[in-house]
Amino acid sequence: MTAVRALRQVDAWPVDLVAAGVVAADSDLSVRGPRDTVLRLASVSKIVTSLATLVAAEEGVVDLDEPAGPAGSTVRHLLAHASGLPFEGHVPLMAPGIRRIYSNEGFRVLADHVSAAAEIPFDVYALEAVIEPLGIALTTTGHPGAGMHGSLDDMLALGRELLRPTLIARETLDEAIAVQFPGLHGVLPGFGRQDPLDWGLGFDLRDAKSPYWMGERNSPASFGHFGGTGTFLWVDPVAGVACAALTTREFGDWAKDAWPRLADAVLDELQS
Repeated sequence: MTAVRALRQVDAWPVDLVAAGVVAADSDLSVRGPRDTVLRLASVSKIVTSLATLVAAEEGVVDLDEPAGPAGSTVRHLLAHASGLPFEGHVPLMAPGIRRIYSNEGFRVLADHVSAAAEIPFDVYALEAVIEPLGIALTTTGHPGAGMHGSLDDMLALGRELLRPTLIARETLDEAIAVQFPGLHGVLPGFGRQDPLDWGLGFDLRDAKSPYWMGERNSPASFGHFGGTGTFLWVDPVAGVACAALTTREFGDWAKDAWPRLADAVLDELQS
């Protein structure tokens, strides 16, 4: 295993526990902290739900452009936070495709839709479509947008999968990390209004967002997700690496400072 010295930064983070790692498509590069401690992933859960939905689309269980959620909304709208549903609650704030409204509710509705189409509970579908094929122990029970639990090893396995997909076709992943409904503005939780607030099919896209939770050295093609429990997973396909971290401290100003510095240091070290 290659020692990525930049990961030593996490030792100074103001958290009680942290586990972080960097991987390439075919190997672990470096790990810091416990690999198998299970923590709540918070919104990083959306990566698992998105992958399961993309598998469902390839299997013909659902179609990305079929109706789902509020009137006028589709599976694609739900994945891209463009359905008009609020962060929480059942009543849409506006018609689909007007604004990027980050929505946990949208992912609950999405999971219910996939479950009904597959005729099995969503957590079981996600287990069979994503978790078991990857050979990981991440738990898919709980809120599909914020309630899953996993370890650093689980997160790094997801990172490797997103660098070199095996669950879905490369073309499907390419579509998932392309901007959906271009030009929509919205509020990125913790970072304020972004215009545009570009999003893929479940994936937060780095592109030119500022301020942001990734680093300046992350390529615009980078994508991933962060969670309110101090978790993140980003993938930089240009650099060919993914980086993940789990902590026991809720996201806040500490993370807005620490996470981009870590990303820049990791990429600077690996690309020098």
